[in-house]
Amino acid sequence: MRNPFLVFIVSLFLTLSCFAVQSDSSTQLPSQDPQFGRERQKDPTEEKMERDREKALNKQRQTSLQKDTDRLLQLATELKEYVDKTNEHTLSLDVIKKAEEIEKLARSVKGKMKGN
Repeated sequence: MRNPFLVFIVSLFLTLSCFAVQSDSSTQLPSQDPQFGRERQKDPTEEKMERDREKALNKQRQTSLQKDTDRLLQLATELKEYVDKTNEHTLSLDVIKKAEEIEKLARSVKGKMKGN
């Protein structure tokens, strides 16, 4: 005689295992063709939007770099003027602050140039 509980457990196990197999096939990466495992072609409008976004980001980065380098030039000129006004016995706190500001801005510019 068959135990109804055992039949129920076996049928439940079979149902769940079939469901698991179906769900595994649906978890493929969206960029891959499920039949051949190849990457599917991107939509041309999607590619254009991505290129346009990258161009806009590059333009924004370039504008920021230009602004920062103009500021660096201004700070360096101010630093030179401060140093020219001092002598060997005086060191202005403004000179140190200006040098630190230049250093910080220069690191920022360097990072932007590297694409960070």
